[in-house]
Amino acid sequence: MPVSTLAAGHSVAIVAFEGISPFHLSVPCMVFGDDLARLGGPRYELLICGEQAGLIPTMSGFSIDVPHGLSALARADTVIVPAWRDPDERPSEALLQALRVAHARGARVVGLCLGAFVLAEAGLLDGRAASTHWVWSEDFARKYPKVKLDQKVLYVDDGDILTSAGTAAAIDCCLHLLRCDHGADVANRVARRMVVAPHRDGGQAQYIEQPLPKADHGDQLGAVLAWALAHLDQPLCLDLLAERAAMSRRNFTRRFKAKTGATVSQWLLNHRLAAAQRLLETSDQAIDRIAEIAGFGSTVSLRQQFTAAFALSPAAYRKQFRPK
Repeated sequence: MPVSTLAAGHSVAIVAFEGISPFHLSVPCMVFGDDLARLGGPRYELLICGEQAGLIPTMSGFSIDVPHGLSALARADTVIVPAWRDPDERPSEALLQALRVAHARGARVVGLCLGAFVLAEAGLLDGRAASTHWVWSEDFARKYPKVKLDQKVLYVDDGDILTSAGTAAAIDCCLHLLRCDHGADVANRVARRMVVAPHRDGGQAQYIEQPLPKADHGDQLGAVLAWALAHLDQPLCLDLLAERAAMSRRNFTRRFKAKTGATVSQWLLNHRLAAAQRLLETSDQAIDRIAEIAGFGSTVSLRQQFTAAFALSPAAYRKQFRPK
């Protein structure tokens, strides 16, 4: 999904329902809620809505007050469905129709975790790529054969529809939306406040950057990866890192994939792109200098890789997301 700044007051409707998990409901509330403004970010209009306004019971034994009915979806810019209570239970036709109408008029629609089942039941995912919790992925594929289910990613950004895997991936997906809307610096501030990794990306190009685990005292591989992050400006490669770790190329590749979930080239590219984002947003460095610092070697290479990942040139990205 291309990054794009949004006007203040962008409304986010979050669907609540009987038996909802309070934690799953809280994830988008934490990312898009009032704390965002206190952290120096934009202010979203948050709308908690259900089939009927009023008290509804949660799965945790207490009730919550839902201030809006489904009519709120008619004016929402983004509609989020948290994890559905039971993938074998068909949502009401009223909810399904409200989602169809919202999407048809141009709203961005998001299904977090088992919320993907609701979007699929509404027919919004037919012919499109999607993700859901791995425990129910086989059931999902069998029930919705028209959906291109991807079981390997944290979330799928298919433009105006996004879906995520499990609980932690719902956080990743919401942070990705915030990053697309208002840049990496704002998303990183929220992630730090939530004490979660800010850069487990799974955007339009579907690359996933795994957070670097804290190295143990005797963890030579972790030490090498930490060294690589501090030397992104150098011409790093598989052979150089394997040699520094005193491992064979084959053994290093195997252990690297197990530790990070990515190939060396993917991991380096993701971190270099993240470094370029931060520098474009927070520094006065010229773009050719940023290309050197982040390890792209040339402005042309930075522009090609950056545009392929974010659908914006580095100059356009800086213009949109650099604090005025």
